[in-house]
Amino acid sequence: MKRILRPSRRQFLKVALAGASGSLVFPAIVPSSVFGQNAPSNRINIGQIGCGRIGHTMDMPGILKHDIARIVAVCDLDSRRAGLAKKLVEDHYAKAKGSSTAVSCKVYGDYRELLKDPGIDAIAISTPDHWHAEPVVAGALAGKDIYVQKPLTMTLEEGRLVSDIVGKQKRAFQIGSQQRSGSQFRLACELVRNGRIGKLHTVKIGLPVDPAGVIEPEMPVPSNLNYDTWLGCTPKVYYTENRVHPQKSITDRPGFLRIEAHCLGMITGWGSHHVDIAHWGMGTEFTGPIEAEGRAEFPKDGLWNVHGPYHIEMKYANGVTMVIDNTFVNGVRFEGSEGWIFVSRGGEKATASDPASAFGKALEASNPVILNTKLGPNDLHLPVSPDHHLNWLQSIKSRKPAVTTPEEAHRSTSACIIGWISMKLGRKLRWDPAAEKFIGDPEANALCSRIERAPYGVKNLLKKS
Repeated sequence: MKRILRPSRRQFLKVALAGASGSLVFPAIVPSSVFGQNAPSNRINIGQIGCGRIGHTMDMPGILKHDIARIVAVCDLDSRRAGLAKKLVEDHYAKAKGSSTAVSCKVYGDYRELLKDPGIDAIAISTPDHWHAEPVVAGALAGKDIYVQKPLTMTLEEGRLVSDIVGKQKRAFQIGSQQRSGSQFRLACELVRNGRIGKLHTVKIGLPVDPAGVIEPEMPVPSNLNYDTWLGCTPKVYYTENRVHPQKSITDRPGFLRIEAHCLGMITGWGSHHVDIAHWGMGTEFTGPIEAEGRAEFPKDGLWNVHGPYHIEMKYANGVTMVIDNTFVNGVRFEGSEGWIFVSRGGEKATASDPASAFGKALEASNPVILNTKLGPNDLHLPVSPDHHLNWLQSIKSRKPAVTTPEEAHRSTSACIIGWISMKLGRKLRWDPAAEKFIGDPEANALCSRIERAPYGVKNLLKKS
């Protein structure tokens, strides 16, 4: 096995700043909290952690367009990507009309150093899935408000710790379940919750599927990548580009999304979006299934080893059955005693490199009259969030919960993980959503957590704390 290269801080900054505009001048940044409510500089100072495909094309642009905040620091384990992020931020503020404050963006290669910066109020985390839980917990303990990409975690144990700690620390929180900010999703869930299709009995969720890969050769670790830290709490394995992300593109889909050590596959990748909407419409945002049975095809060879075609059925205590299948049209279909409602993105992709999928219409029903039904003042009205990143920024200001709370994020992710465990074991499982344990099944409970490679991972972090 080839020696893993780890760039020094000086080397990292040299590469990161090579392609970035502006000089290496880091002004003192004063936390926005010290200014008056109406002061021009009373903006939220954001540190962006993870500057790859999602960070570069979704989360940074989503924050940059709102003058209520400033991205003042970026962090990535790939110094080239960190440099491109610095350039993106500084170019935006240099060109922004009416922008009253220019920004010289700091660059970090270690998120822990970014968290020590007293000038940063909040962090946006757009890292690979196996690097979600640890920086969320570390950020909460450091007193930062948090935006994190979905899925929230990779294990049930991580999810419980994240929800508890973020809640205890009273941090403003948002997860990248942007469908909650889509008007068609909110309307569909409101109509279902208010009985417009009668008694709900079934929810059908259609998700994409990922192809298996081939065996990939070992490659030298790029000098601009801190690969050992990129692996984090996952096992130490050889580097190959398709395990991590493309070196020549920032917008192409990265290989880690198809490796179980770093991502559980489409069941959490897309599932965390649609299961979240299903829970919203079912009124089960703070609980989970009581039974799960799944089957799936798992590749036996090759680097990319997440599940292939799959089918999962989960039963909830309210009598609703959730069915997840890759052959269904991409979206969420609520079926009741008096009709059905289907909701989806209508073909919209989060990024251009998202996998192809059979999308349905954005919103349709068994009877169009259902969709035109007006909600009255006594009906249940769900929170309105016309813009997902702005909703988080407003939550930071108001200290009121954003449209998705840590517990809701945990419960939607945990339902996906329960489905994944049922697929891995290929049999029916009983789940206690209050105790968050499988009933009478030590083999299934063993899959609720995983061994963390020190010094990385939430449990190792908490031991040090």
